[in-house]
Amino acid sequence: MSWCDGQARALAGRFGGWMACLVLTLAAGLAGGCADGFRPMYAQVGDAPALTQKMAAVDIAPIPSRVGQRIRNELVFQNTGGGEPLPPKYRLEILIRESVGTTLVKTTGEAASQIYNLEASFRLIDISSKKVILQGNSYARAGFDRFSSIYSNVRAREDAENRSARTIADDLKVRLAAFLSNERI
Repeated sequence: MSWCDGQARALAGRFGGWMACLVLTLAAGLAGGCADGFRPMYAQVGDAPALTQKMAAVDIAPIPSRVGQRIRNELVFQNTGGGEPLPPKYRLEILIRESVGTTLVKTTGEAASQIYNLEASFRLIDISSKKVILQGNSYARAGFDRFSSIYSNVRAREDAENRSARTIADDLKVRLAAFLSNERI
């Protein structure tokens, strides 16, 4: 008897009558999930490459602009853990679009607060077949205040850009990991 079957019977023993049938039905669904074999995302199954190896084999194409380079650097570091990348099996192409919107306006007409918007469209390409195997969009927003000092304004916007780039990189890493963990090579 597996752990899941034992849990289902223990739950059913606590309830009587129709409630036991309901609990057994729900537990059967959970036991079915156990039979399928849940596994951690980063676990190595059989002789298939581990997810960390698959992620390290993603070549990230250069992205124009300072923010694009920031996204690329974050992804390269997250995919390789700071180590050397493996020979590429996939290529990630990213296009970004930036904009700034004003949220608060003083009575004098000056902006008191702004929001930096970043949109990234991405495509994951299998290098051997040249086919797009995953594509999508990712979005990030970061607010920042406006000050009378020019340096403070530049620094505040740069900080908002960096936070947005980090958010996009984190989102893309999770989406790639989820996709590649199910990809059979």
